[in-house]
Amino acid sequence: MDKAKEIAEILLDIGAVKVKINPPFTWVSGIKSPVYCDNRKLISYPKERGKIVKAFVQILRETGINPEFIGGTATAAIPWAAFLAYEMNLPMIYIRPEKKQHGAGQQVEGELSPGKRVLILEDLISTGGSSVKAAQAVQNECKGVVSDIFAIVSWELDESKRIFQKAELRLTTLTNFSNIIGLALERKVISQEEWGKILEFKKSPRDWAAKVGY
Repeated sequence: MDKAKEIAEILLDIGAVKVKINPPFTWVSGIKSPVYCDNRKLISYPKERGKIVKAFVQILRETGINPEFIGGTATAAIPWAAFLAYEMNLPMIYIRPEKKQHGAGQQVEGELSPGKRVLILEDLISTGGSSVKAAQAVQNECKGVVSDIFAIVSWELDESKRIFQKAELRLTTLTNFSNIIGLALERKVISQEEWGKILEFKKSPRDWAAKVGY
């Protein structure tokens, strides 16, 4: 089976994918969406989370990407950074959304020397803004080298593609919107009507809620 479809199946099997149109979900970015993917559920499933980690390792081996550190964005990707760092026997850091307002006032936690190559992990990419901020924090605060971001899921929004391109960051994901929603329709997890509304959302995510009255 195609790896992206296998990961999509896992997410559907554990109930991570949810559809709610009235009212829709609100993402961290403020976008109102008819679909939500709660990847945090995965950490409670040892067999499934193992497949996720192995998929990340496989991509590293196939691409030749050779990080010296694994970085996780707080909070959802911290477990994945820990799992992958353990599997690869690599040191780990994590990146807060903002600098701490107390203590040392750091945004990056852990000990990272300048010039070290850091692979940043995210659980899910919507607009991509938080991922780019995390990469910039590593670059600016620690003088780390960041060229790649790995994530479990991408919603494949045009906005995220522009943001990553502008930041000169390469995004690699295990699965995406197309695989998840296509499989959800195939399995009748969502109706044809819901599928249509989700596709409308993807065309214009920031305008969708206003168009449907939210």
